[in-house]
Amino acid sequence: MKAKNLFAGLALALALTSCGSNPTDTKEETKEEAKTEQPSKAKDASEVSGTYEGKATGYGGDINVKVTLDKGVITDIETEENETVSVGSQGIERVKDEVIARNSTDVDRATGATISSAAFLSAVNEALLTAGVDAENLEAKDVEDDFKTPVDTEVVVVGAGGAGLSAAIQLAQDGKEVTVVEKASITGGNSSLASGGMNASETKLQEKEGIADTNDLFFEDTMKGGHDINNPDLVRKMVESSSDAIDWLEELGAPLTQLKFSGGQTEMRTHAPVNEEGKSIPVGSYLVDKLTKKAKELGVNFIYDARVNEIIMEDGVAKGVVCETKKGDLTVNADAVIVASGGFGSNMDMVVKYKPELEGYVSTNAKSITGDAVDFLEKAGADFIDMDQIQIHPTVVQKDGSLISEGLRGEGAILLNQKGERFVDELQTRDFVSKTILDQEGKAAYLVVDQKMMDESATIKKYFDKGLLEKADDVKKLAEIMEADEETVKNSIEKWKEICANNEDPDFGRKGMDKSKSDLSKAPYYVVKIAPGIHHTMGGVKVNTNSEVISKDENVIPGLYAAGEVTGGIHGGNRLGGNAVTDTVVFGRNAAKSAEEYISEK
Repeated sequence: MKAKNLFAGLALALALTSCGSNPTDTKEETKEEAKTEQPSKAKDASEVSGTYEGKATGYGGDINVKVTLDKGVITDIETEENETVSVGSQGIERVKDEVIARNSTDVDRATGATISSAAFLSAVNEALLTAGVDAENLEAKDVEDDFKTPVDTEVVVVGAGGAGLSAAIQLAQDGKEVTVVEKASITGGNSSLASGGMNASETKLQEKEGIADTNDLFFEDTMKGGHDINNPDLVRKMVESSSDAIDWLEELGAPLTQLKFSGGQTEMRTHAPVNEEGKSIPVGSYLVDKLTKKAKELGVNFIYDARVNEIIMEDGVAKGVVCETKKGDLTVNADAVIVASGGFGSNMDMVVKYKPELEGYVSTNAKSITGDAVDFLEKAGADFIDMDQIQIHPTVVQKDGSLISEGLRGEGAILLNQKGERFVDELQTRDFVSKTILDQEGKAAYLVVDQKMMDESATIKKYFDKGLLEKADDVKKLAEIMEADEETVKNSIEKWKEICANNEDPDFGRKGMDKSKSDLSKAPYYVVKIAPGIHHTMGGVKVNTNSEVISKDENVIPGLYAAGEVTGGIHGGNRLGGNAVTDTVVFGRNAAKSAEEYISEK
């Protein structure tokens, strides 16, 4: 449904539900930072040796540190954090190394993990305070500047999210020298925030579970979900490469061993990870952690805090990139360039430029996802497609832009309106569910799960620990939180149990209840108020099935490739949940293979 009526309704709704919110100030980078008071009576640091403890609260939980001092020199820092895997942990690790190297807590925080790294520094300062040491009195050490320009490599990858990491690993596996430049201080980008899973058809897991899925069904679902404005050749490439991508991830040590439903699917094809206890966990942070470690193990060169502002073009051929860093401009010369820098969902000026109706919306995107590539790819002569196709996700917490995974609905969660009634097939496509939510009183809805789902999902527990879900011991409390009629809420819950028992939804036609983890029969309940928010930019640079970037005159730009959300044409007018991860892994590898072939023919 490409009609403007959807977006007009969305814009009106968000004016009501999101007043005062800044859509880019939504993630770890923008929360209030913890502060540590300095000691009033500080010792001479050179007289202090021993191990001292400190604690601070980060983005995903408490960070505990043990700081070891040897005559005022920090020799070791042990961390125990309940942080978001990959995002916070990476930031903490980078800052920890810097603190030890410089013997100082006066270091830069990690861009992309500013809250975690700031909290880590606060915890270290608290440990020093316990030791009676003023951090400002530590004798700082000089660290040799390792800034070097130019850097020469075979392939330069712009962006260290899912597509960039997949490309880098494939290149390294095939013996290529690869350098990844990333504008943040850590890997991940939007991929770190992916919560559901990865769609794939005709997989070994589906065969084992008796799921009769086919590539043709996956193709048809994706085209239908995108309102048939997708590029069918790109969709076919993604679909037919999906099973192999699942196998490749397993070979890397990142198996996806659980199947679940996601919106717009005719068969269960969302492959997701579980933790050691067998509980569901977010796919994004899991994969970014695994892929980052694998890339480093393979010797991939990472350059962080480097924002690309130019593709080096020589006689119409891509020959590298120029990056802006804190230490000056950095040139990376390469035989091929792969751009995998993500979309523009956190650049509200750009969002409004292409879709004015979305002004004022909250965004689920990482703050670094600002569409930098649009400018430097345009200067390189690239063409773009579907830039006005911007996805609205239906289940977004308006106060901070946190996305509540579509996978929860696939596992048994339901949506209730202000009256306490179900009003939609919760597994319809994202644009349809968003529009239907906005047709309800208050332009919002409530997502409800029960204790059984909580017990089986680490993802749901994470939402609860972050304060996103409210607990209701019984239906009466649930109705009270929703400000709805208790009898109506009770009837909705009871009717859902009946629907699950019969595996038939006579009201809205939802399917797959027999695969759900719960029928909401196990109190207590957990509930969160949600409304739509900006989630994915389907438009981007135009590419062919070889991931080669296409110019405005419809020719291939030699040596220039793109993969992931930076590209357009794959998802059409609406992306299905679970297809983003498939897109990044499939086309990241595809770009790598094409770049390798190009280099070999030079």
